[in-house]
Amino acid sequence: MAEACQFVRKQDLPPPGGYKPIPYKRVPAKTLFSGYTLFAGYIGITIGSIYLYHLTAKRIKKHEIEMRSAKMAIYPMLLAERDREYLKQLRRNRDAEAELMKDVPGWEVGTYYGEPIYKLVPPDALVEPIFHEYYAHSNPSDWFRRVCIKLRS
Repeated sequence: MAEACQFVRKQDLPPPGGYKPIPYKRVPAKTLFSGYTLFAGYIGITIGSIYLYHLTAKRIKKHEIEMRSAKMAIYPMLLAERDREYLKQLRRNRDAEAELMKDVPGWEVGTYYGEPIYKLVPPDALVEPIFHEYYAHSNPSDWFRRVCIKLRS
């Protein structure tokens, strides 16, 4: 049986002289900076940060004032263009209705077979159509863009 076990293992033993002692005493951390140095560094970084913040805020405020002035200057023109496009679309809707109903006898544009739709409204008053009537004869992508509009500041 001893012949079958050719490999004899040696037991692991400690190194000669034994192991080093296990350090269990408290080892304080190195002090790189004193309390006064840390406090002075904090004050210095805070003052530097406030100065940089002030420079950035001044630049941003100047940009905001310029953009606000530009928006206020162009706002009346944008309103006029919006109103002009609104009236042009109403005109296109009226022309499309006239083209669509030209073969129907007794049909007048803006009425229901000659009867006014709104009885108490003066004939020269503008009656604003509802959303779907306004986009009835326009491109569907225009309607979709208006429905999914996102306001940006």
